[in-house]
Amino acid sequence: MAHTNSDDTPPGPSGTAPVSDLNLLRTFLAVYRSGSFTAAAGLLGLSQPTVTAQIRSLERQTGRELFERLPRGVAPSSVAHDLAARVAAPLDALAAVTGHDATADRRAAPVHLAGPAELLCTRVLPALAPLATEGVRLRITPGLTDPLLDELRAGRHDLVIATYRPRGRALTAVPLLDEEFVLVAAPAWADRVKGRIAQEGPAALHAVPLVTYAEDVPIARRYWRHVFGTRLSCPAAVTVPDLRGVLAAVTAGAGFTVLPRYLCHDELTSGALVPLHEPDDPPINTGYLVQRPGRPDNPDVTRVRDLLMVTGRTW
Repeated sequence: MAHTNSDDTPPGPSGTAPVSDLNLLRTFLAVYRSGSFTAAAGLLGLSQPTVTAQIRSLERQTGRELFERLPRGVAPSSVAHDLAARVAAPLDALAAVTGHDATADRRAAPVHLAGPAELLCTRVLPALAPLATEGVRLRITPGLTDPLLDELRAGRHDLVIATYRPRGRALTAVPLLDEEFVLVAAPAWADRVKGRIAQEGPAALHAVPLVTYAEDVPIARRYWRHVFGTRLSCPAAVTVPDLRGVLAAVTAGAGFTVLPRYLCHDELTSGALVPLHEPDDPPINTGYLVQRPGRPDNPDVTRVRDLLMVTGRTW
C-alpha cells in the first residue's frame, strides 16, 4: 500500500525530499510522457523556457538529475522513472476530478517516428496523412538505422523503421516491408546494354557510369554478389547521399544504379527508367518497425504503428 507524508505533499523519488508544488510535478509528467521540453510546453500551454525553468527547479528540490538533455528531446533518468511511477496515477486522478482529462493530454503528445528519408517521404508520410487530419501529431526524423536505434533506446523516438532487425531484448521489432532491388537506367543506356547483359553479364556495364548512394556502393555491391555471384569492380561516377537524388540523376541519363523498386515504381511504369536485368531471385531487404518494449503511454503511437503495419504490406 502506498503511503504519503503527514503534510499530504507528494513523495519525491526514493531518497529525495518530498515535492510540494503540483505545477512542477504536472510539468515533469508532461515532459516525461512527451519526451521533450518543447512538446510538453505545447501540451501545457507554457513557453519552452518556462518548462525548462520548472524542471530545473524540480531537480534542485529533489537534488537529482531527472532528464538527460539530448540534441533533440530528453531521456528520463532512473530517478525520473521512479518519480513518474509515484505521481502519475495521483495526478491523473486529480485531473479527472477537476475535469481535465489526462488521457487527452497523452493523445495530444506528438508521435516521434524515424527512419530512412526516402521511405518516409515517398511511402510513410502519405500513408499517415489520414491520421494527421484526425489530430494525430507527428514528428518525423530521417536518418541511418544505427544512430536512430541508439536514439530510440535513449527515448528520443517512439518508433523507428530500421533496415535490419536489432539484436537483444532492449527493443522489439516486427517485419514491416520487403524491399526488392532493381538494376535500372534511362532508356538511352538501356538500349545500348540491356541485350548484352544476358550474354556478357555485368561486364556489359563497365562503360556505363555508376550512380550510387555512397562511395562504397553498398546497394550495388549486394546486387552484384547476390545476382551475378561476383564482386563489383566498377567505381562510382556520381554519389548522392539520398536515393531520391540517385533516382533523379539516373532518370536524367547520368548512368545506371540499383534502387528499391518502391522508389522507382512510377518511373518504371512510365518508361522513364528501364530494368536492365530481371533475375528470378532479386535481392530483397526486410525493413522492421522497432519500438521499446511495453505499451506506450501515448495511444497515438499504437495508432501509427497499426496503420503502418497494414499499409506496409502494399509498398
